[in-house]
Amino acid sequence: MIDHILFYKLRSDVDGARLEEMVRGTRSILLKIPEVLSVHSGRNVDQESEWSFFVSFEIENLDKLTMVEEDGLYLRFLRDVIEPNTDAQEVFSFETDPSKDLRYS
Repeated sequence: MIDHILFYKLRSDVDGARLEEMVRGTRSILLKIPEVLSVHSGRNVDQESEWSFFVSFEIENLDKLTMVEEDGLYLRFLRDVIEPNTDAQEVFSFETDPSKDLRYS
């Protein structure tokens, strides 16, 4: 299993209400993608942190991640939720099965 984690810096004009809308919208859009097994999104409890918003989702393997990133719903998520509200991102993918060789993820 792969956990794909994205951290975002919000634009200065994004307020608390808009951030809440981003959290809810992220979950409702990404959970419609068949390859996505679970979704988490939220705001940072450290209000001084530059990474105010995060998204993580679980998929079976890196091939499924490629499928997700090409899915129309994922592209809609980027267009409607991420692009208008964020300035920067950091992306990480982690293999969560301790016995799996990373070459086969």
